[in-house]
Amino acid sequence: MTDQPTDGPVRVALVDDQQLVRAGFRMVIDSQPDLTVVAEASDGLQALRVLGQTPVDVVLMDVRMPNLDGLSATAHLTGADRADGDGTGGSTDGGTDGAAGGPRVIVLTTFDLDEYVLEAIRAGASGFLLKDAPPEEMLTAIRTVHRGDAVIAPSSTRRLLEHLVTALPAASAPAEHEALARLTDREREVLGLMARGRSNTEIGQDLFVAEATVKTHVGRILAKLGARDRVQAVVVAYETGLVRPGA
Repeated sequence: MTDQPTDGPVRVALVDDQQLVRAGFRMVIDSQPDLTVVAEASDGLQALRVLGQTPVDVVLMDVRMPNLDGLSATAHLTGADRADGDGTGGSTDGGTDGAAGGPRVIVLTTFDLDEYVLEAIRAGASGFLLKDAPPEEMLTAIRTVHRGDAVIAPSSTRRLLEHLVTALPAASAPAEHEALARLTDREREVLGLMARGRSNTEIGQDLFVAEATVKTHVGRILAKLGARDRVQAVVVAYETGLVRPGA
């Protein structure tokens, strides 16, 4: 199980089958006083073995890798595979218990892997990042996810989310969807703004309420939707038709 530190740098793991990519990420991350790379792996199976033995806070996970892909590895780390009963990675001893305080996962992707990204989010990833994103965007994503938020704010991520949901089947009417039926009108309004990439501060300004009030609404939304974080809540907003791509 991964232990969360009370202080010290954020512990990062790099999972990518390209050694040069890992080396580049490590150089950028280790240049920051509050971040440190503590583990590397070249595929999903190796990642599960390493992360079963090394405490990690945030994992940068490539999608397409040999032996075990990033989707299956993410599902194992977050506990989604146990919820589905498929047992992915179950043969790995000492696996990280993602359902009980395990590491947060940021999926690394390119635009030609959109369909895999949505599956990764459903598997419990806390966000996704384009591999060619500027270094400062990657560093911000790691810090944001470690705080418990999700990586959905950058404009490139919003565009990617809107791009991938266009492939979803036609959503049911928001009023008829069971998950949305649990939300109050104000909570639906807040969820819609979250889906458009608005921060808590910006939502408070839009609705003329205090940021603390927005945080309370967000917490209730996540609880009612059974969402691990903002990204999963945003996916629900798009899948149910509460928010339409480009709207």
